[in-house]
Amino acid sequence: MDPVPATGLLAVSWLLIALPLAGAAVLLLGGRRTDRWGHLLGIATVTASFVLAVLCTVELAGTSGRSVGVDLFTFISTGRLDVSAGLLVDPLSMTFALLITGVGALIHVYSVGYMAHDPARRRFFAYLNLFVAAMLLLVLGNSFVALYVGWEGVGLASYLLIAFWYTRPAAATAAKKAFIMNRVGDVGLALAIFLMFTQLGTTSYAGVLGSVGLLAGGTVTAIGLLLLLGACGKSGQFPLQAWLPDAMEGPTPVSALIHAATMVTAGVYLIARSAPIFDAAPVAQTVVVVIGAITIMIGAIAGCAYDDIKKVLAWSTVSQIGYMFLAVGLGPIGYAAGIAHLLTHGFFKAGLFLGAGSVMHGMGDQTDMRRFGGLATKMKTTFVTFGLGYLALIGFPFLSGYWTKDAIIEAAFDRGGVSGYLLGGVAVLGAGLTAFYMTRLMLLTFFGKPRWEDGVHPHESPAVMTLPMVVLAVGSVAAGFVLVQLAPLADWLAPVFGEPEEAAAPAIPPLVVSVLVTVVVALGALTAWVFVGRREVPTTAPARVSLPVRAARNALYADRVNEAVFMRPGMWLTRALLWVDDRGVDGVVNGIGTGLGGSSSRLGRAQTGFVRSYALGMLGGAVLVAGALLAVTAG
Repeated sequence: MDPVPATGLLAVSWLLIALPLAGAAVLLLGGRRTDRWGHLLGIATVTASFVLAVLCTVELAGTSGRSVGVDLFTFISTGRLDVSAGLLVDPLSMTFALLITGVGALIHVYSVGYMAHDPARRRFFAYLNLFVAAMLLLVLGNSFVALYVGWEGVGLASYLLIAFWYTRPAAATAAKKAFIMNRVGDVGLALAIFLMFTQLGTTSYAGVLGSVGLLAGGTVTAIGLLLLLGACGKSGQFPLQAWLPDAMEGPTPVSALIHAATMVTAGVYLIARSAPIFDAAPVAQTVVVVIGAITIMIGAIAGCAYDDIKKVLAWSTVSQIGYMFLAVGLGPIGYAAGIAHLLTHGFFKAGLFLGAGSVMHGMGDQTDMRRFGGLATKMKTTFVTFGLGYLALIGFPFLSGYWTKDAIIEAAFDRGGVSGYLLGGVAVLGAGLTAFYMTRLMLLTFFGKPRWEDGVHPHESPAVMTLPMVVLAVGSVAAGFVLVQLAPLADWLAPVFGEPEEAAAPAIPPLVVSVLVTVVVALGALTAWVFVGRREVPTTAPARVSLPVRAARNALYADRVNEAVFMRPGMWLTRALLWVDDRGVDGVVNGIGTGLGGSSSRLGRAQTGFVRSYALGMLGGAVLVAGALLAVTAG
């Protein structure tokens, strides 16, 4: 169904993007004059955007068809390419807009306390606003070109935020790594857009998604795989997941913003928005499912071995985004489940990251969990809010993760056949590993004997930091029930994905799946308690460990694989091309120049300037000509 023209508040929905973008411009251009109140402006613009998103969503709910187009201006008009700058306001885009602005506003408030003593706090809020604006453009744009502009804007803003403390070599390196690995995925997205235009003559969602049936099967598969490459880069999925844990070098609010509500969800949005393409390309859809399943295990295994609290949460994000990829790769039976898990993940993972930042705030910026312990009594608010996020993440019965993760696992089993049982088994095993590493994190951080360094005095964070954590904890408890049972998200998203589909005959009854997952989760938590909770925790990680633990500590050697497969061959190819250019191309050009210069120099020596020499030359030439003529005549 084509979007209807916008009226009322929906006609000014472009303010959703303009408000945080204007805030970023004022803070960046205003300089030090805005230092005293810059953070307040940053909060105000994002909060206003959230309020407007709520009002627009209410108005959209009463709109026929629930799909509204907002035309703004002509962005590109050349030859056959005509791209208009506009917005597509529908249930999918507004769902993401609410998450981005809502959680984003809470992270802004939290940042006031967390960055209180940083002299560059105003610049930090400018980058946060820029990030939110770019992400909103990504999800609200009405074409793949608009999405790409927002996509690149998010990449730039994330680079600036990860490298915010750029004087730290680790932060600068992590930012460059994130930027470069994202560019790999971005090439795939750009090529997909080029292919869309060459085949269909348009890049708008309405034009492309409505004309998928006109494309050849191989073309649709190629577009789907290229889109998937872009999604893997932005969402940290295999094989482009290595940048995401390193991004922890940025300030903790950045980790919450990137790993919970915004950047890492962009790939899920891209696949969900492109649903007709993947539905028409079973091969590409299967690859999405496989990528999701592999990433679930990579993230879960790596999360079991790290001692850095933020990196454990980062690998958890890698794994949880894998669940979302698995869901949207399952097609109509998984789209709504994947988006629902994305929303609940935004609550509990943002709360967990902010809780980690609160722990760091009270522990002198320490991130090594082996040097925590016993913080439950010292930081009670942080402990309770973090604990609720932990329970929601592992899928504790009736908390948010229980409703949304179980729905994905059920959909995986309902795929049917051997592949369905394999995917469902991977998802269940991932749930057990999640319970293990998150319980380990809780035990090392909040329980047991204190293992603090001398001079560290744990204390609770100020209210400006704990209040957003409390709000997110409420979402961690209730969001899943609301989205799955009270007001099903699948019904709200029906105008985008069609009416909710269920398997005609579930492979495994939902109750059995729920009991199975709960038992596996309990076993994972119990295993963590046996190996961590009942033992004395050394403050230094053991050097002699088993091969699996060593592999997990090295992120399953992802960096080494990337270096061996891509980086080193790329360097060798570059050096070879440089040699060819230097010795080959430049050698030929320089050789021709040198040869001409040498010959002209030698010829120049014959020009002596003496008349007798020229006369002798003329005489010699005349004699030669005469001799030649006589020879011809005699013959």
